[in-house]
Amino acid sequence: MWMFGKKGESGFGSKSTAEDVTQGINGSGLTAIVTGASSGIGTETARVLALRGVHVVMAVRNTEAGTKIKENIVSETPTAKVDVMELDLSSLASVRNFAAQYCSSDLPLNILINNAGVMAPPFTLSKDRIELQFATNHLGHFLLTNLLLETMKKTSNEQEKEGKIVNVSSEAHRITYSKGINFDIINDESSYSSIYAYGQSKLANILHANELTRRFKEEKVNLTANSLHPGAIATGLLRHHSFLDGIVDWVGKYFLKTIPQGAATTCYVALHPQVKGVSGEYFADSNKLKPSSFARDSELAKKLWDFSLGMVAP
Repeated sequence: MWMFGKKGESGFGSKSTAEDVTQGINGSGLTAIVTGASSGIGTETARVLALRGVHVVMAVRNTEAGTKIKENIVSETPTAKVDVMELDLSSLASVRNFAAQYCSSDLPLNILINNAGVMAPPFTLSKDRIELQFATNHLGHFLLTNLLLETMKKTSNEQEKEGKIVNVSSEAHRITYSKGINFDIINDESSYSSIYAYGQSKLANILHANELTRRFKEEKVNLTANSLHPGAIATGLLRHHSFLDGIVDWVGKYFLKTIPQGAATTCYVALHPQVKGVSGEYFADSNKLKPSSFARDSELAKKLWDFSLGMVAP
């Protein structure tokens, strides 16, 4: 049980669940992609969005696991519209393949939830020879978002509805390298800290949303981009740290959020009318929260954008 359940201005707090924050909201006519939807808060996010009438596309690395989740969702909500598509965020080729398939499907896209991630593994390089956390948590989502932007703009124009990009970040963005982003040594094993590298990738999620916001305002398009901290939750992200996992099992019921509570802020930012027109903000417990000074640095956001473009170039 989460002990600090004070509600904020939104009327919700850390105890609120994804169902609580979307109660009474009709998402019919909306289409959303949820990355990493085959486990943890991604699964709960997909379930609750489908429950509210949203057509959910589960973008998952393991399509067999995703199909089982889809079957569970449809058995609970027979009217649910759910599709499963393969996506490995650690592979730029997989991201391009997913985006190409999606864009050729003629499906609209109102909401993109960049949720998938890895947390603090030993130093590992992705298939593209990029440090795994930066590759998966940021670069894969950066490329995916860029490749889907035209579809989102088209959907927004045709339906006259606001499109939303939701980046699942973390309070860990405050624990990063001394320069915020180690641009010059992203792939350097000798300077690697699993925790700092995780914080760096989560900082990148916030900076990405902020730079998207700047560009959307400049282009005068009806799209928004926000980031959020889901809360401390016992999920498979801790699989690389057996000691921490053991502590979580022992004290988690007192200090950690449940998965339904952990998915609340994502669903709030994606669906709640209070967030209409809001962009470039960082949320926690379904309320706005001030992120770190690095996360508010617009020049750092621009530098990260240009750096990321270079890294994902074919």
